[in-house]
Amino acid sequence: MVDSFLKYLQFEKRYSPKTVKSYQTDLRQFEEFLKKEYADTPAQDANYGLIRSWIVSLVEAKLDSLSVNRKIACLRSYYKFLMRQEVISRDPMVKIKILKTKKKLPHFVNEQDTVKLLDNVIFPEGHEGKRDQLILELLYGTGMRLTELISLQESYVNLKDHTVRVLGKRNKERVIPFSAHLVSIIKEYLVVRNMEVDKKAHGCLLVTESGNPLYPMLVNRTVKKYMKLFTSVEKKSPHVLRHTYATHLLNKGAEINAVKDLLGHSSLAATQVYTHNSMEKLKKAYDQAHPKA
Repeated sequence: MVDSFLKYLQFEKRYSPKTVKSYQTDLRQFEEFLKKEYADTPAQDANYGLIRSWIVSLVEAKLDSLSVNRKIACLRSYYKFLMRQEVISRDPMVKIKILKTKKKLPHFVNEQDTVKLLDNVIFPEGHEGKRDQLILELLYGTGMRLTELISLQESYVNLKDHTVRVLGKRNKERVIPFSAHLVSIIKEYLVVRNMEVDKKAHGCLLVTESGNPLYPMLVNRTVKKYMKLFTSVEKKSPHVLRHTYATHLLNKGAEINAVKDLLGHSSLAATQVYTHNSMEKLKKAYDQAHPKA
């Protein structure tokens, strides 16, 4: 049933290949535990006690709470699937609770350093330099995810309307507006790319020097290279620029539901974490300025 469940995630739920792979790994680990500790009991036959024993063993092995919670989420989805398929009649996950975790505020770059990063960098001449510039501008200017940037089709960019169509998680599409400033950067990149790089049939906007689609390590390396020149923020990654995009929008008064839609979040709870960054800024201003602070 595990294979059927994974196909269900891939083709019906439209989970990303990375997520499906993670679920597969979690279920295989659970099966190995059952095989070793409980005489090869099939995962579909596991009860509350067996599942709780596995979770306890993960905690005792000092596995990170977030990782344990992901495995719990995996099992919840798996047993709900078995219930719908009428393979089991009772859900053994009903009494299983997630572990408490420390809430971490997302890292972001302050506005002053962001301006320096985008306006003061001297990029190399040619395709590579124009591409690096566009990577930074798109990540901060639209808040798109790394995977969305890599797979972004040239045909999805509407220079006339200043919008870009993004294919997000579970193949959900959303349209993101961008500034007129970004239009000229995209046009300059396209001119250089079309002159210097062999065109291939994949249709991606951003490509390597050989004309292939970008890959995660290249984008991560590029972002880190330029961020360390102008910011001291602890983490330096494409996702930090996404966090920065969201935080700056909220700091400037953007409505939280609008930011939720721009980011492609399925629930408001995922977006609300950025309001904490805004609140920290307000508290700091209060402490510095209020006579009774």
